Amino acid sequence: MVQESKTNQRIGAQLLIHGRVQGVGFRFFAQDLARQSGLSGWVRNLPDGTVEALVEGSRQAIEDFIKKLEEGPSMGRVDDIRIQWQPAEGRASDFSITG
Repeated sequence: MVQESKTNQRIGAQLLIHGRVQGVGFRFFAQDLARQSGLSGWVRNLPDGTVEALVEGSRQAIEDFIKKLEEGPSMGRVDDIRIQWQPAEGRASDFSITG
């Protein structure tokens, strides 16, 4: 019997992204990256100028996604990403832009 490794187990992460991340196509950038990485969840702008995302997938895929987010779209700038790891809830089957 093959046991699934911990790196392949689904996990969730709530991300709060600070910097120049609104009005620069950041949500579309995040959506494209997430879909390419096979992640599910959503991304949205918050009133304080930050962007929030909830992603689910393997821990490795999420960590790679975060590294690419740090580069941001060409017109944007990411100063900080706060990460809160959590269990995957499995509510989303795709990655969407909300709010």
